[in-house]
Amino acid sequence: MNTPLANIIIRLFQDGGPVMWPIALVLVIAVCVVFERVFWWLRATASRKPADVEKCFAAIEAGDLEAAEKIASGKSDPILRMVHEGLSHRDAAFHGALQSAASRELRSGARFLTALDTIVTIAPLLGLLGTVTGIMASFMAMGGVELEIEKVTGGISEALITTAFGLAIAIVTLVPYNWCNSKLTRLQQDLEFAANSLEVMLAARGWRVGSVPAAVATGEPIAPSHRA
Repeated sequence: MNTPLANIIIRLFQDGGPVMWPIALVLVIAVCVVFERVFWWLRATASRKPADVEKCFAAIEAGDLEAAEKIASGKSDPILRMVHEGLSHRDAAFHGALQSAASRELRSGARFLTALDTIVTIAPLLGLLGTVTGIMASFMAMGGVELEIEKVTGGISEALITTAFGLAIAIVTLVPYNWCNSKLTRLQQDLEFAANSLEVMLAARGWRVGSVPAAVATGEPIAPSHRA
């Protein structure tokens, strides 16, 4: 870090008063969480395999569930993981397996979002707390026997510095928070669409999801559906 810039930051931190310590802690947490979430979503985006998803659903539509399950097996794509979970439990707990797999994917995507939301809320409040303590210090200096200009201006400086830092942390954190929320919403929509498509395709092939169809119980192959 450039020495003059470092000196300015240290001076601002000192002039900001004791409230700067919790503000600094919030800043460190915000930086760590933001980097972790951005890295996680970039990796999750890179793991998406739309071509494999198309192949998997094409196999399901053709009635080859074993091939579809094989395509979805061991993949990092969240949609394929959910589909594999559903196909693996299609004879019994189909809906429960889909919901469980989708919940796992969404929980991973929503990790630490509550922390970011808390940081966006608490950082300006800490700045406001610093404003109150700074103004109190200024009035206490003004109410003394002798007017101490340095203490008055120091209190005003503390109020402004803490407010500025609190607002800056909230503003900077709000952008990645909304970005992560938008990615999570998109993932939820994709999972819902894939789950609905999977259920419709299985029903169209004559498979009663959640129970073994009559064709399987008698050892007969599933007849293709002739419905439009």
